[in-house]
Amino acid sequence: QGVLSNISSITDLGGFDPVWLFLVVGGVMFILGFAGCIGALRENTFLLKFFSVFLGIIFFLELTAGVLAFVFKDWIKDQLYFFINNNIRAYRDDIDLQNLIDFTRAHWQCCGAFGADDWNLNIYFNCTDSNASRERCGVPFSCCTKDPAEDVINTQCGYDARQKPEVDQQIVIYTKGCVPQFEKWLQDNLTIVAGIFIGIALLQIFGICLAQNLVSDIEAVRASW
Repeated sequence: QGVLSNISSITDLGGFDPVWLFLVVGGVMFILGFAGCIGALRENTFLLKFFSVFLGIIFFLELTAGVLAFVFKDWIKDQLYFFINNNIRAYRDDIDLQNLIDFTRAHWQCCGAFGADDWNLNIYFNCTDSNASRERCGVPFSCCTKDPAEDVINTQCGYDARQKPEVDQQIVIYTKGCVPQFEKWLQDNLTIVAGIFIGIALLQIFGICLAQNLVSDIEAVRASW
């Protein structure tokens, strides 16, 4: 709950609570599953038609979202940049959010939105002369490159890292930003991502076809009575 409330506070959603998203998705899945299951068991054409139309609407919305994501990819990139920078500002505000950010950054092997210098946005890590923090001009430990021989994480590995020349920084910390790393991951795994979306779309189309065929069979049998 703490992580979700902090995520809502660092996004541009006007205080929207992500819990509502889980509730809506769960409710839609329940209604859709109930209509399809009971409609097929009881041969109820109304529920089967509802299932088919509802699934078709979801498919259309997914298709629309995919097209809009492609058309407005620069806007999505800006929103991702905005989100990561807000994460940087709020890094020390909540331990749960901090752990989530550290995990994500270590997984992508990145630091900051477009580079390690983005940590100047954080009051503890910025490089201004007035900053008395020991973490001044540093980065969090999750930005540090991993030593395979190191069993215990050195949480102070990022201290003073950004005071070094850029060539030396690349040895100690990840200098690539998370936005470019995310784009690179999408390009490298484009086939897998596209395959997952196509597979989901085919399952939805298959479900619609099955429901329509069952409705046609039921109506044909009833017409023969």
